[in-house]
Amino acid sequence: MADRGRRGDALRPARSRCNGRETRQPTAAVVAALLAASTLSATAQEVSDDIVKIGILNDQSGVYADFGGRWSVEAAKMAVEDAGGKVLGKEVQVVSADHQNKPDIASNIARQWYDTEQVDAIMELTTSSVALAVQGLSREKQKINIVTGAATTDLTGKQCSPYGFHWAYDTHALAVGTGGALVKAGGDTWFFLTADYAFGYSLEEQTSNFVKASGGQVLGSVRHPLSNTDYSSFLLQAQSSGAKVIGMANAGLDTANAVKQAAEFGIVQGGQRLAALLFTLAEVHGLGLEAAQGLSLTEGFYWDRDDASRAFAQRFFERTQRMPNMIQVGTYSAVAQYLKAIEKAGTDATEPVAAALHEMPVNDVLTQNGRVGQNGRMIYDMYLLEVKKPSESTKPWDYFKVLATVPGDQAYLDPAQSGCSLVSQ
Repeated sequence: MADRGRRGDALRPARSRCNGRETRQPTAAVVAALLAASTLSATAQEVSDDIVKIGILNDQSGVYADFGGRWSVEAAKMAVEDAGGKVLGKEVQVVSADHQNKPDIASNIARQWYDTEQVDAIMELTTSSVALAVQGLSREKQKINIVTGAATTDLTGKQCSPYGFHWAYDTHALAVGTGGALVKAGGDTWFFLTADYAFGYSLEEQTSNFVKASGGQVLGSVRHPLSNTDYSSFLLQAQSSGAKVIGMANAGLDTANAVKQAAEFGIVQGGQRLAALLFTLAEVHGLGLEAAQGLSLTEGFYWDRDDASRAFAQRFFERTQRMPNMIQVGTYSAVAQYLKAIEKAGTDATEPVAAALHEMPVNDVLTQNGRVGQNGRMIYDMYLLEVKKPSESTKPWDYFKVLATVPGDQAYLDPAQSGCSLVSQ
């Protein structure tokens, strides 16, 4: 077991040994001295290295750079600042790095952070393959990781970890929110344009299941490479399928480029509907309402939803010149909750902090009364959104209509059905 996992042992009182002889009770002065010594010892053990260090590891230069990117780093810093910059009286630092969407690079950075730079927890982790790799390493090192940027349900399913947590969204929530709603609205035939890696496969599979369960049909699919630029052949296949809905099981610039080229082909004007299965405010802003109008999507946060979201978004805008999406607000929430868990546990040791994260409700700008399941999945309400027409937008960043709220218990898998071996049946 790693040193972090053993720290709690140093706090346990040594067992007394009875020699069969009667002993006198210690004086009040002795008791006071022992208590003082115990308090000093406990204080020295509360925070390792006298600092709490949080690593934000994500894509800062590639296809998902706007999706989370350096804006997630800013959100993490906001959470630390809102906590006063300290926890248990010790400084909190945020470090960050670009994993370039490559699991080997991400794993090397994470290993260096854990082994030589005393990073206590790693968060964000855009890209499912990266998140799975780092979660595996974190489990080995007995360190906490909180994923906000990746989508695969395997993180809290067959590859769950006692120290791994999944915030913000996953493929199941996206499939329920967008797939299920569109079938009910008449979009009962689908064709998928899918990113050729774990995230895309999972999103296509789960959305297909909801389409079929709702009485719809899947007419086909085509896969494209990550960071593709020319979607013409893929879109022509989708168009010729005659499907009412073209489901884009991709994200970031991949989705944005596909939507832009679909507009050039007149696909929406021809009567087919585009469903962006993972699309956020950041990508809509980059694409513009003219091209994105009418898109259906699911997010866990919209900046103009209520007074609290607007107040947070304004603070975020003042330092970034953009409004936040669910990944960035999810990162704020994850960092804030981690610091609250350290306060609750009275230490930054992994085991008690993980226990506190499981026990504590999540109440912040992302959600009220969120809860963490036994598998590490944070369960909270999601929102089905539609991108406004340019004529419907009345102010900057006024991009979405909230069509429906998807209750958390519907959006996310029941932990008992997740396939996670940690869940008691």
